[in-house]
Amino acid sequence: MNFSRKELVQTEATMNQVRNAVFHLARLMEKNGIENSKERLRKMGQNIAKTYINYWKPTDVITLANLKDVITTIYQKVLHSAVSIEINEIEKVIKVRDYSCALCKYHYEDVEIAGCEILLGLVSELITLISKESQGSTPLLLNPYEVIESRAYGNKSCVQAFKYKMKKEE
Repeated sequence: MNFSRKELVQTEATMNQVRNAVFHLARLMEKNGIENSKERLRKMGQNIAKTYINYWKPTDVITLANLKDVITTIYQKVLHSAVSIEINEIEKVIKVRDYSCALCKYHYEDVEIAGCEILLGLVSELITLISKESQGSTPLLLNPYEVIESRAYGNKSCVQAFKYKMKKEE
């Protein structure tokens, strides 16, 4: 069965296939001695966001005031996850805790990378792209920071951290 990209955005089965492919890819990268697998997975997520935004976006305007809601919507729509979010405005760090991360559903003894590395790239790129398009607001740039915890590592939840900055208009 062939799906268009628009149809794939609307299906729930997509994340199962992505999760399975990610861990096969992680094993392949490790087997072939590829050392920058985290960066590659994050780049994959950024590339997914660049396509995804053509078919769906959670809002047209992103500000610090609505950032939690926007991130929550992304996780609900894309991953079917309910998350809790903390924003530390002093350190400019956002932590997203996900107890049912679709990409890290299982703990694999032979894989030393979290599937949600892809989410760091996807979420940060989606937020940044929308923010840059927002009219009349200071762009909020979101950058992948780190996966603090992962169900793929045996933790009870995944915790992804992002760094943000407000880009001053010149």
